[in-house]
Amino acid sequence: MTIGRNDPCPCGSGKKYKRCCSEKQQAWSMGTAVLVVVLGFIAVAAIYALWASLVAPPEASSGQVWSPEHGHYHRTR
Repeated sequence: MTIGRNDPCPCGSGKKYKRCCSEKQQAWSMGTAVLVVVLGFIAVAAIYALWASLVAPPEASSGQVWSPEHGHYHRTR
């Protein structure tokens, strides 16, 4: 059975469905959309941080030279 907008609300409040639980469902949907957007931004930031750490060479300690050919540091003699 489907509930029409102008039918009494099944929660028993005595209000029409469009003025009672319909608004609650719409608010929940908006909250879900905001949550999805925030989680999306967090995921993008995490992926970017991971990518940046893989692309940039690590910090060198004294007496070492970065070898792009090998992808790591070599000691200087």
